[in-house]
This record gives sequence, structure tokens and C-alpha cells, in this order.
Amino acid sequence: MPISKTTPVIWHVLDDRAGHRSQVLGLTDAIARRLSVDCHDVVVTPEIRGHRCLFPRAIRQLRDLPPPDLLIGAGHRTHVPLLSFRHYFGGRAVVLMKPTIPLAAFDLAIVSSVDKVGRPRGNLLITEGPLNRIQPSQTLSESNGLILIGGESSHFEWSDRGVLDQLVAILNRDDGVRWTLTTSRRTPPSFLDAWRSSGLPGEMIPCEETPAGWVPQMLQQSGRVWVTCESMSMIYEALTAGASVGLIELPEKRRSRVVQSAEGLIEKGIVTAWSAWRDGRELTPPPSPLCEADRCADELIHRFLAEAAVPRKAA
Repeated sequence: MPISKTTPVIWHVLDDRAGHRSQVLGLTDAIARRLSVDCHDVVVTPEIRGHRCLFPRAIRQLRDLPPPDLLIGAGHRTHVPLLSFRHYFGGRAVVLMKPTIPLAAFDLAIVSSVDKVGRPRGNLLITEGPLNRIQPSQTLSESNGLILIGGESSHFEWSDRGVLDQLVAILNRDDGVRWTLTTSRRTPPSFLDAWRSSGLPGEMIPCEETPAGWVPQMLQQSGRVWVTCESMSMIYEALTAGASVGLIELPEKRRSRVVQSAEGLIEKGIVTAWSAWRDGRELTPPPSPLCEADRCADELIHRFLAEAAVPRKAA
């Protein structure tokens, strides 16, 4: 198949959620490792949110951008803009996560196995967990440990005491691991107060004090990672790096898809529940590191970019 001498243009259609941005950039990072691409951020501001983006005048500033070959977005606020931009500027509309608009409206939907999407279809690609910007690490060390503390969610009952009790067992085990802990934006302030009063070993660096890119950097070197069980994105980031992952357990609120997904990872032996670890099961790395962003990038190139791409030259 002949390849034209053009560089594919990708529009990142973004809302204000850091997790959604990470998914979009994780996919385009993987494409950029294979092809020379020209990427542009299009933020869905209040001026073009919802039905407003359907009117040409509201999106006239986008005419200054090169027409897209791909439009990639994640999050409810990006769904209508993705379709509107495709109508006015061309390209293929790719949605990440299960959309609120019927799947048939998009050229491709890349949906995590955490979501329930019904029957298979030609424009649907299922991934093992949400996409992210992490790459499998070649520098993991069993002497470096990372603990990622989430917080309140609609899926699990949060308990400062319950989490601290599990941390007591993890941090007081004499296994030669240097533990670093961090929080998330969802972590209740009361947990940090309880941590400071606990006297437990380990270095706590609250998320507000971590620089950009700190967690990905830590995941590239931490052979053991514990994550509170409601934090699905952090669980899959650790698995993508190739770490041995343990889940700090919380009581479930309801039989949600997130609860069932966490249980599925435990049943498959991909992660280890804290209670099983307490009873003697060791943390073990996943059978194979997840490379879902790379797999999806290959599929996108095969479907949409094979005739309009210049392979990236080796560095």
C-alpha cells in the first residue's frame, strides 16, 4: 500500500478532567511513537459546550487549525463536540470510554472492560482498563515501594481507620522495601491528620506537593505498588508499568462495575487483595505488562492512517 508524504493531524478534544486528558494523551503518545503526527489541543470551553458547538459561529476560531485526520476525546462533555467538529472539519471521531451518545455515531469507540457495552460491533474496541500514559518499565526495583491513596467514591465506603490498619501491616513488615506514599484529590483531610498521628514509617508526599509527572516517574522504578481498591485508573497505571500490585480493601457500597472489575482482577491473579497478602500470598507482577495504548494505536493506524502517514524515523 503506498504511503503519502503527509503528516496526520490529530485534535485532542479535551474537557477539564485530568484523567480524561491522560487517556487521550496516552493514545496519541503511542501513535507518535510510531508515526510523525501534528497534534493540537481543543478544549471544550463553556462557549462551545453542548449544543453551542453545533453553530459554525461558535467554533469559527478552529478554522485556523489544520483540518484533522483524527479527533480523539474522552468524557461526556466531548461527545457532541467530537461529532460537530467532524461534521464541519472532517476526520474520524474516536471516543474513549463508553459514550452517552449511541456508539454508532462514532467512527471508533475505545471502551474499558470496566464498562458494560453489550454486543460486539465493528466500531468498538475493548481494552483491559482505561488507557494511560504509562509505558512498561525496564527499571523496576523490588526495594522501592509506592502506595497510592485514593478516597471517597460512589463505589466503596471510605474508612481512614480501615486504610491505616492495613498500612500498619504493610509498612511494619521487615522486607527491606523503602515505601513512599501519596494521596489524591479525593483523599479526605482527616486521613492525612490520622497518618501524621500514626507514627508509621514511610515518606508521605501529599498530591498537592508532587510536581507534574511525579507519579509516572515513581511507577517506573517501584517494583511493588499498593493502591486503594476504588482507584481503578491508578491500578491500571501500576499494572501497565509492570509492578506487583496489591489492593488496599474497602467495604463496597453497591455492586457497581468498578467493584466487579476490582474483584475480577483479584480472581484472575493480576492483583493481590490485602486480606490474601495478610494470609500469606505474596505480591506478584502481572502475567504480562499491559500495553493497551500501543495496541489501540496500532489499530487506529491500520484503520484510519495507513494512507496518510509518515513512519517516525528512529532516533
